[in-house]
Amino acid sequence: MNCGYPKEEKLKSRNAIDELFRSGKSVSIYPLRLVYRKSSDEREKLQFGVSVSKRNFKKAVDRNYIKRVLREAYRLNKSGLDGASAFDFMLIYQTKERIPFDELKSKTRELFEKFASKELNVK
Repeated sequence: MNCGYPKEEKLKSRNAIDELFRSGKSVSIYPLRLVYRKSSDEREKLQFGVSVSKRNFKKAVDRNYIKRVLREAYRLNKSGLDGASAFDFMLIYQTKERIPFDELKSKTRELFEKFASKELNVK
């Protein structure tokens, strides 16, 4: 599987994000939460976004670092989302501490496995 993060996979539509938070489901593994929903339009690609609270990280430099690390963890672990085409995802970072990359990568993998077992019926 391609391990890139192309433009088509980026969740940027304001309407899609609003609908995601309004009617989406979620799974959590501390310090991450994955909000997801089946896409309403007819596309075959999944779309993915990340979010870091300004309340927890006041400096933009820190928020941007965490977002960059989350996108990299997604890129390396997105093979765990095989079969999840036409979904919208938002990965939310929920703590005030900076977690090391290796730990975030493993937590992301666990989170995707939890999503797959819940939604895609993969054991």
